[in-house]
Amino acid sequence: MPAPSAIAITPSTRNVSIDVRNPAFYKNPLASYAALHAQCPSFFWEEPQQWYFAGYDQVNSLLRDRRFGRQILHVATREELGLPEPKPHLADFDRLEAYSLLELEPPAHTRLRTLVNRAFVSRQIEQLKPEIAALSHSLIDGFEKDGEVELLKTYAEIVPVTVIARMLGVPVEMAPKLLDWSHRMVKMYVFNPTLETEHDANRASAEFADYLKGIIDWKRKNPADDLLTHMITTEKDGERLSDDELISTAVLLLNAGHEATVHQLGNAVRTLLETGTSARDVFSSDAATERTIEECMRYAAPLHIFQRYALSDIELEDGISLKKGDKIGLLLGAANVDPKKFSDPLTFRPERNEGAHVSFGAGLHFCIGAPLARLELKLSLPILFERLPDLRLKSEPQVKDSYHFHGLERLELEW
Repeated sequence: MPAPSAIAITPSTRNVSIDVRNPAFYKNPLASYAALHAQCPSFFWEEPQQWYFAGYDQVNSLLRDRRFGRQILHVATREELGLPEPKPHLADFDRLEAYSLLELEPPAHTRLRTLVNRAFVSRQIEQLKPEIAALSHSLIDGFEKDGEVELLKTYAEIVPVTVIARMLGVPVEMAPKLLDWSHRMVKMYVFNPTLETEHDANRASAEFADYLKGIIDWKRKNPADDLLTHMITTEKDGERLSDDELISTAVLLLNAGHEATVHQLGNAVRTLLETGTSARDVFSSDAATERTIEECMRYAAPLHIFQRYALSDIELEDGISLKKGDKIGLLLGAANVDPKKFSDPLTFRPERNEGAHVSFGAGLHFCIGAPLARLELKLSLPILFERLPDLRLKSEPQVKDSYHFHGLERLELEW
């Protein structure tokens, strides 16, 4: 397959140039991934100036490789690594990141994840089934008679943000504000955020943290059967979460607990409709539904890059030399379409059963919210197609220009 115009590959040096703002790339990155798999699945991406990995085995292995970590300043100083000082105008954003479960390494990560995990057990997630189903039905009740809908704002966004707010014990009427703070913060994770984006993300971080501090203070005096109360009161070896840890964890769960699921829900509906898949067939049983959900997450993953630091000087098997502090990029979306792992990988096959995708990551940073995301999709997708059996695309779905998140701006449907 010839490389798409958005990507230029020099196989002899493994140098690759990709214009992430080119619609030919961000609208359909799978075509570029196919070119990478064919020519150089390990490559030096010229624009960010670092090594990236697209092969399934390599991505899966590196996600679990303890020579790499999500942070670096626990093993080296900024001076030693030549890293710039933190930007003062990102102080509030950085404070949330500093205590985020996603950014920590053991032993801090182990302690925090253990405390959070106890409040995030599977049996609690399973208890949400009736609530998620009722919410899905009530939202559809609101637009079923209209004959058309923009699905993201009316359904895909509302299901996960409502569920995670209720789980945490945050007032559901705050959902629009939570979405606003979250959308402004996650813009920091795309390539080369602007100065304006940085300032806005910092303001959102400060507002979000202030709001949660008030909620946490209130819950200390008024404990309830919710996730925040559990996190406040749970102990391990006499230790509890600090206020900074509580706030960062709540922000992470609220942001990750709906941002990725919104994209995945939109991507899944688009995929099912564009491929002409029979919803009646693929949702005919629990087993069929679960296979379909997993194939949607493989084929149309919402998060395409996860990054790691080399914690020491490392020589990889394929001749790539890394220095302590070098960042590497792991292309989850590309690993999911590696022809060495999945047959005919660019084809959506709901009955596929060829092993696990890596959309939730792997290793010690495997997504803590995976059981919740799977349950939300397992309920909200079949209910949507069952209630609206004549569902079809009203216009071409608008893809967000926001690599490395892959999702839709709008999804206009009719029936």
